[in-house]
Amino acid sequence: MINVCIVEDELEAANLLKGYITKYGNTSNEQFSVTHLSDGIDLVDDYKGQFDIILLDIQMKHMDGMAAAEKIRALDSDVIIIFITSTVSYAVQGYAVDALGYVLKPVPYPQFAQLFEKAILRVQSKKQHVYIKVSVDDKQLKLDCDSVYYIESQRNNVVIHAKDNDYVTIGPLKRFEEMLEEHGFSKCHNAYLVNLSHVEAVQKEEVLLGQNIYLPISRARKKEFMAALTEDIL
Repeated sequence: MINVCIVEDELEAANLLKGYITKYGNTSNEQFSVTHLSDGIDLVDDYKGQFDIILLDIQMKHMDGMAAAEKIRALDSDVIIIFITSTVSYAVQGYAVDALGYVLKPVPYPQFAQLFEKAILRVQSKKQHVYIKVSVDDKQLKLDCDSVYYIESQRNNVVIHAKDNDYVTIGPLKRFEEMLEEHGFSKCHNAYLVNLSHVEAVQKEEVLLGQNIYLPISRARKKEFMAALTEDIL
């Protein structure tokens, strides 16, 4: 099931897009769950990373599509954004928020289907990745596990050390261990849950990750960690 959100203040235009999605689904055998919101502010206020594709009108009353896209992109780097616009001049700004593309109103089906198919292929590729949803500073973020080097326990919180940033969220570490142990993560120490795909070496009492990250490996954890690492490599 692919989750699509149409953010469009004109009901007729929204219904047209719904019809296009139904038509595309009938010819491609893809299944879609479609949500319609009438303004950018409705999208931003309750966003939890629940959508795969967002069809976003640029010109809306309370929060325009570009402002909404900027806020969404700060929360979710993976959701696919397609702009629906009346003028090319607005659409060019879409590169700043990594939009897949744009469709000009009135929306013709062939142009829509071509871009929508590209979005579907990207969604299918992304679904092979594993994501975790975490609450950071009252925001819900969706993080690609491939970007996570390790997760560290700090008292009542955990720190997720990723390629682009460090994210502090509520613990305990055991919750993440249970969530990720089947996806290539293993503890090298009671305080560290490691993404095995980023391990470059294990030497005596340390684990070396990419970006010259050194973590301690405890005696109690070493045998289990090495077994998990060997299995991950195989």
